[in-house]
Amino acid sequence: MPELPAHASPDLPPLYSPHPTSPGRDGFDFQTSAQGVEVEAHDTLARTKSHDPPASMVSPAFTPPATPGVSTPSHPRPPRSVPVDTSLHSDSPRPELLQKLPEVECEVRARIPTTTGHEMWLHVYRNSVDTKEHLAIVFGNQIRSRSLDAERPGETELDRMTRGAYVGRLYPGRTNSRVEQLKRAEGVPTKRRPESEFPQSEKSNGLLSPSSASSESGDVQTISSSELPLVRIHSECYTGETVWSARCDCGEQLDEAARLMADPILSPSGGAIIYLRQEGRGIGLGEKLKAYNLQDLGNDTYEANILLRHPADARSYGLATAMLMDLGLEGERGIRLLTNNPDKVRAVEGPGREVVVRERVAMVPLAWKTGGAQGIQSEEVEKYLSTKIEKFKHMLDQK
Repeated sequence: MPELPAHASPDLPPLYSPHPTSPGRDGFDFQTSAQGVEVEAHDTLARTKSHDPPASMVSPAFTPPATPGVSTPSHPRPPRSVPVDTSLHSDSPRPELLQKLPEVECEVRARIPTTTGHEMWLHVYRNSVDTKEHLAIVFGNQIRSRSLDAERPGETELDRMTRGAYVGRLYPGRTNSRVEQLKRAEGVPTKRRPESEFPQSEKSNGLLSPSSASSESGDVQTISSSELPLVRIHSECYTGETVWSARCDCGEQLDEAARLMADPILSPSGGAIIYLRQEGRGIGLGEKLKAYNLQDLGNDTYEANILLRHPADARSYGLATAMLMDLGLEGERGIRLLTNNPDKVRAVEGPGREVVVRERVAMVPLAWKTGGAQGIQSEEVEKYLSTKIEKFKHMLDQK
């Protein structure tokens, strides 16, 4: 998470419950009419000041492009990023990595209609380590699952189309999942070479787009090494994404990742959100709510997990690495990773650097970007961000 400004006070007062009409993750008041928003915001600010909250962490030095719910400027600015190279020696401790990556398989994929930007595809994965359905939210047509396209015994063309193993668009009356079959049925020659005809070096060095075997035109596609796909590894947060919690900015982060990846200018090669079902840093929703109660008793999120006899962070990223590999995002070409957590950079790369992170893109809170005009504003989220920076070593400084 973002780094606190130097003036932020480490001595934080006890937490309090926000007023029911305090802003949600998009700054929306769920109870007050539009005409009363300005007055309510002023009253909420006055109440907050009366509790002597910690010094504001809003950073006026950074003003990015528009955020979810706000129209994007005609010339959006790319997000700030910094080159990284984990192969270089570092004195900082490295996270423990799985010695063997899990096995993953994409069960089904479907197009999710959106109003602007890249097309979005939702992939559901099964794996060899748990029974949960982990997800990949893919933006654009240049990223595609290999296990999805693999032939499965006894399946028909309808079976393949039903589970999403098709190219192009589905339409009433379509009978084939592959463009080549459609062209041959219509007597149109196909230009695409079979994958077996590609040199081995061309297959393994990442120059061949994972979608080249299924492009709409049937032509081979390549992706420039300068156009790195944007990736976000996002852990499930029911409270922050669904029930408008102001204890964290997880829902806001999910919205922002989608906005950046959907924009063809900001992410010309598209992107992927790997959505892992590891609620509450891996402790589950019930235990997470217990941790919330401990936070109301004066503990921070790190201390609350420890008091419940859980690791401060029980998450694992081996599944994310395996899913990225299945999506064709492994290899030396590399990705841009949307995160403030330096440990996540190393963990996502895998035990053998199967995935290479070339750039780390900062995930800056919306309130920081807008000078406090938008985003989550509560004492709880200030404390949450402070704990992430001080105890989990998340960072915003990119120098």
